[in-house]
Amino acid sequence: MTERTKIQTNRPAMLATEDGTIFTGTAFGAPGERAGEVVFNTSMTGYQEVLTDPSYRGQIVAMTYPLIGNYGVNAADAESRGLWLEGFVVKELSRITSNFRAEADLDTYLRDHGVLGIEGIDTRELTRRLRTAGAMKAVMSTEDLDADSLVAKAQSSPSLQGRDLVKTVTCEKTYQWEQNGGAKSAFRVVVLDCGVKYGILRRLRSAGCEVIVVPASTEAEQIVEMNPDGLMLSNGPGDPAPVTGVIKTVRELIENPPRKKPLPIFGICLGQQILALALGGKTYKLKFGHHGANHPVKDLHTGGVAITVQNHGFCVDIDSLPAGDVEITHINLNDQTLEGFRHKRLPIFSVQYHPEACPGPHDAQYLFDRFIKLVAGNR
Repeated sequence: MTERTKIQTNRPAMLATEDGTIFTGTAFGAPGERAGEVVFNTSMTGYQEVLTDPSYRGQIVAMTYPLIGNYGVNAADAESRGLWLEGFVVKELSRITSNFRAEADLDTYLRDHGVLGIEGIDTRELTRRLRTAGAMKAVMSTEDLDADSLVAKAQSSPSLQGRDLVKTVTCEKTYQWEQNGGAKSAFRVVVLDCGVKYGILRRLRSAGCEVIVVPASTEAEQIVEMNPDGLMLSNGPGDPAPVTGVIKTVRELIENPPRKKPLPIFGICLGQQILALALGGKTYKLKFGHHGANHPVKDLHTGGVAITVQNHGFCVDIDSLPAGDVEITHINLNDQTLEGFRHKRLPIFSVQYHPEACPGPHDAQYLFDRFIKLVAGNR
């Protein structure tokens, strides 16, 4: 199916970063003005999954691939109940939607969800600046086109550090994840929703788990009452350190698990950071983060290298982990940062990347099988 979309091309827009750099382009999506940390994503496809990933709360995302929007959007590819990023930056927005699965074009999708978009800027130059200076605060606007004004707004906008963004993306109440084609439920897994992607829930359900998703504010005693066979710590946005309530809950579940025996725990992305903090480790902010579907990660046990999906701006300090209790399992080959660890005595492990993909390669989906084996052993 080839369909030409109606996109207004005469609305000016501006992006200003805190270092005083100005990018002028054309607006698409919703009008208005938004501030956030600007980061770049190196994925060639999967822009809808990026848009619907709650981990991008508080950020403006610039895609390095030059043409975005050519295959449209559809409900099946959404990774959450909405769009969470502050703004979307592309070199060129496709005027043609060509995909038999498409239900809408990208411009309409952003407009309907109130997300600002800007095209026609030099995304290579923006990416070079971010790699050199690091992720920066920025403002996007279709209303205020005064360069000095926007730079000042960018400089005074809040930083991601020290902000608990999890409470802005978590679900409001507990629910059970259902889907067509899921295997008969053999195990009960509670998912602590810090901004969970649907891909994680789909994988757990397909593996035969009863999936109970709970708000991030859920306390340890409430989770114990659900009598879970395993606990999933989901991905999520921003700085993990101020998410103190979740850290406390995880620490208490490790120390006082249901049934008085160790509870299998699997942490993904922010979930790894939360788990590390609960075990006494520390986290720090990366220079420009890892955002894309092509990051090489080495498994230290097998020596194998997986190409992974990543989306995080913070990382666990390897040296801060208790060496007597924790073993490093995975390392990022680009910058040698921590990508996975496991507990030496307890059925607990985590990875910094996304084994559910969405978008990206499926190299790491075996990790769900590993978790299910631990869960099965807890029955």
